[in-house]
Amino acid sequence: MSAQNSVPAFVPVVVGGDIGAYSLARAFHEAYGIRSVVISRLEGWHISRSALIENVRCTDPFDPAQLAPVLQSVAAARPGVRLMLLGSADATVKAIIRVRDEMDVLDERWVVPYVDLATFRAATEKQNFTELCERLGVDHPRTRIVDLSAEVSDDLDVPFAYPVIAKPAEVSEWKKAQFPGKQKVHTVGSREELLALLRTIREAGYRESIIVQDRIPGDDQNMRILTCYCDAASRVRFASWGRTLLEEHTPGALGNPAAIITGVNEEMVAQAQKLCKELGWVGYANFDLKYDPRDGRTKFFELNPRLGRSNYYVTAGGHNPVRWYVDEHLGGGLPAVPAGEAPEIVQHQEETLYTVVPVALVKKYTTLPEAKEQLRRVLKSGRVRNPLFYRGVEKDPKRLGYSVAAMVNYVRKFRRHYHPEAQA
Repeated sequence: MSAQNSVPAFVPVVVGGDIGAYSLARAFHEAYGIRSVVISRLEGWHISRSALIENVRCTDPFDPAQLAPVLQSVAAARPGVRLMLLGSADATVKAIIRVRDEMDVLDERWVVPYVDLATFRAATEKQNFTELCERLGVDHPRTRIVDLSAEVSDDLDVPFAYPVIAKPAEVSEWKKAQFPGKQKVHTVGSREELLALLRTIREAGYRESIIVQDRIPGDDQNMRILTCYCDAASRVRFASWGRTLLEEHTPGALGNPAAIITGVNEEMVAQAQKLCKELGWVGYANFDLKYDPRDGRTKFFELNPRLGRSNYYVTAGGHNPVRWYVDEHLGGGLPAVPAGEAPEIVQHQEETLYTVVPVALVKKYTTLPEAKEQLRRVLKSGRVRNPLFYRGVEKDPKRLGYSVAAMVNYVRKFRRHYHPEAQA
């Protein structure tokens, strides 16, 4: 934002232990010089030995009944201090919402900047999002929804060509299902393969819907990301657009952006505004999209109800995202909008490369001429940011060793799991 409002002393509390949680803690530290409490089941390497973080354990942070007493204990240890509560995954945001709305355990000191559970479900359950896009005329892939509460029929087919994409509509329930070959997103090559996969998923105990979608051609370089902040009237006030160059490809992390170049796309922000207004959305909405070379359109895949796992791309682009939360809820409020006028959307940002993998990998897998030129331009400018390397602050030698080892491991992982020429 253009100016920093005066804010009272507060403590960020982040539920989650991944790189998204660390990136949120880093954003708060960069903006306000404060440490965050991070609540997680385990102290993974992303948050371990960090100068920014006090780690508090919770046996199951996805379970509101187990999360609630941990939050009470965090508050009791900090009397008289405001607390801002955020989640780094859909499942933790859902648990936070349920603690706030269904349990009388959070006092007035807590700021929990999320929608209610009904709105959360309307946006994040993928069959609902698909129906919303269709109703509003927002670009999205052709989709067939398969309800696994009933047996899978032998007559099942999809009205588009194989290969297709199959993914869960309800991520929280998907995490509970285990079966050989499970992935975050499945690419399915034939009708027989689809029937077998759906039956395997159902036998594993997942009985929600599966989203089967037209597979848009192109590799990671066609993926896009958009993060929007909505005010109390569901008006987009800030937007950060990015072009993904590379995603993670290990089965458990498939589809998470690993390298993004920031940019501007006012047309897609306008489409996102339609979605947010219809939903009555407040706070952050993070959208996954993909450019379709068949018709030249960029299509919305899903809405994540939070700052995403790769949220540091927003900070890297020059706009610290947590300032919007803090200014609206703890500071003097967002800039006033004259009656009858639409607010100005802050969305211009310097072209910057966000990456959690070695730059050499980004260069290797960036092959499209336009993307290669964009990457060359950014590398020449020196605007490259990796959230894991925080010079002058993160000084622990073991932590630095973890981060360096992660870079080496990424090279091995991509060599093993990513062969874009085979996916063309």
